[in-house]
Amino acid sequence: MSSVIWPGRPDPLGANADADGVNFALFSETATRVFLCLFDAPHRPPRETLELPERTGRIFHGYVPGLRPGQLYGYRVDGPYEPHAGLRHNPHKLVLDPYARAVASSGNAAELFAYRLGDPAGDLAFDREDNAADAPKGVVADDAFDWGDDRRPATPWTDTLIYELHVKGMSRLHPQVPPNLRGTYAGLASPPIVEHLKSLGVTAVELLPVHEIYDEPEVRRRGLVDYWGYSTLGFFAPAARYAADPRPGGQIAEFKAMVKALHAAGIEVILDVVYNHTCEGGHLGPTLSLRGIDNRAYYLLDPAAPRYNADFTGCGNTLNLRHAQTLKLVLDSLRYWAEHMHVDGFRFDLAPALSRRGADVDRHSPFLAAIGQDPLLSKLKLIAEPWDVGPHGYQLGGSPHPWAEWNGRYRDAVRRYWRGDLGLAGELGYRLTGSSDLFSATDRGPTASVNYVACHDGFTLADLTAYSVKHNHANGEDNRDGNNHEHSSNWGVEGPSEDPRLVAIRGRTVRNFLTTLAVSQGVPMLGAGDEFGRTQRGNNNAYCQDNPTSWLSWETGPEGQAMLAFARRALALRSRFAVLRRTRFFSGTSGPHSRLRDISWLRPDGRAMGHGDWVSPSTRALALLLGGDGTGIRDAHGEPVTDATLLVLLNADEVPIQFALPGRELGRWQRVLDTASPTAEEEILPASTDSLELLPAAMTVLMLVEDGEPRSAS
Repeated sequence: MSSVIWPGRPDPLGANADADGVNFALFSETATRVFLCLFDAPHRPPRETLELPERTGRIFHGYVPGLRPGQLYGYRVDGPYEPHAGLRHNPHKLVLDPYARAVASSGNAAELFAYRLGDPAGDLAFDREDNAADAPKGVVADDAFDWGDDRRPATPWTDTLIYELHVKGMSRLHPQVPPNLRGTYAGLASPPIVEHLKSLGVTAVELLPVHEIYDEPEVRRRGLVDYWGYSTLGFFAPAARYAADPRPGGQIAEFKAMVKALHAAGIEVILDVVYNHTCEGGHLGPTLSLRGIDNRAYYLLDPAAPRYNADFTGCGNTLNLRHAQTLKLVLDSLRYWAEHMHVDGFRFDLAPALSRRGADVDRHSPFLAAIGQDPLLSKLKLIAEPWDVGPHGYQLGGSPHPWAEWNGRYRDAVRRYWRGDLGLAGELGYRLTGSSDLFSATDRGPTASVNYVACHDGFTLADLTAYSVKHNHANGEDNRDGNNHEHSSNWGVEGPSEDPRLVAIRGRTVRNFLTTLAVSQGVPMLGAGDEFGRTQRGNNNAYCQDNPTSWLSWETGPEGQAMLAFARRALALRSRFAVLRRTRFFSGTSGPHSRLRDISWLRPDGRAMGHGDWVSPSTRALALLLGGDGTGIRDAHGEPVTDATLLVLLNADEVPIQFALPGRELGRWQRVLDTASPTAEEEILPASTDSLELLPAAMTVLMLVEDGEPRSAS
């Protein structure tokens, strides 16, 4: 029986169900006709095809009474196929609704290309093979969900500790997660995972991309998958591959339940989002959605040759956010995840690509302006990856308030310093204190800097100490992929070693990384598994490794458990000491009631660092004195936090260094943390102690006390 289709309405876009049926609305300014295809199963031909009967402006729309949530659908979009003019309509190819809130079947057929593969004419050879049975389908969503008393934790930036993870990799091998939930949204929300996160003091998880993913043809040909997920197919749909619920659309409720459970534990959810490009790639890529709907509106094209995509992402295409509809698509997607999925923030992959004006990056772009004035989005946690691969693409420090940014210079400085590189004192000084040289010009404080030493992209913390070169042969690209400049050191032997000397220096270096991260001003971010020594065996670009290379192994052994215990102690320093969580940059002066400057840099002999010390290549040992500032900082629960003065001693030299201890007239020093003695209990040093020796490549944190009590500088 053929369905009836009524005119419907042009707003909102997408497939939206009410009590009587479903309204469908699709934008295209270059299409001539749009046909709605309805399916009974993901891999079957359409049950019926209906032409959308109305067009309002540039939106085609229609209403089908009697349809219900769970219905599978897609579009055939008719119009000119003129690649030289940037037009790529092919009604023989089913295309996915850009506003689909769930996707069934990711598709893998050759017919997903709008041209005949293998034809000498390439993308100019129009293909008439029907691909409807194998193409991805949208699912009419059921948004009903009992959120109960769910509330955003709204953790202040000063109290935030970010934990970057992959939904599948986090729980896939966890022995205490039920087998049917491992590697899923439900597995991430399971008690063993949540308890682990809380034990570290994590306040926010940053999820690698969970928008619906399409594995790139080249990756698939190698028998691999886009494990990281930077190959987006649908900007509204949670990736079905991470759902324990197999029903079409079941991933929506499961994702919401995950967010609700994490919120109940006080943990925010930040999504790593990829709005800079899509999985359709360059001009020879597949036609899955945007390309077949309105290629010229959705993608930046080469002005001189619109057959070709402008590529500022290294992935074949770049979204055209200077077009009103493309900008609307991105903003509608962000609002959907914030309003309906209750996420707390976004980390924007290759953020400068979102503000491209040809070869330039526009710091006053429509995208940034729209985010800045939005009453909901502007209040969420917004994080930029501040670089892309285009001209002038390195934009670190250029985002406006209230954005934070991944600080790649922090990563490089900390890695190089603990490797023993020369001439790092000045650079390290800026990075430990919040990078005022990068962020003060835009009226932002230290919390604009998201500090990290390792993330998904590159070596893990453990691999930074075990490998001097990458080992990416398993990726099938002849080891050409991945970063060639990791600033790592294997300390004499490439790969695993049982040499006690190597084991000791490698473990101490990882502890140095963790402790440096903990005492640095800004927002710390920890990569999943780095707290217990996760390794990828030297693969620094495991984007296609959906296997134990990338999955967290929870069978860590005694060394891993010892590292985990130390990581918990180190990260706890941030919630324990207010002076590590400043909202303003240090001034180098004393407060109104202080007997110490808010910050002092000291040489090992106790004298103040001078210009010569900062620029000297040989300066590899220094001390950082942080005066308790007396500002009455409180934690996220409103409780007062210890406002103690801290002394941080750092020795990246190859020999032991004797450090003079300042401030004896104010009290005594208590050793809080020592990377050379990771299991040592805290101890108050004898009153007669006026110096302390640090081993090579070691770090110590001391707290000023008086009569056994922490004291501030006031």
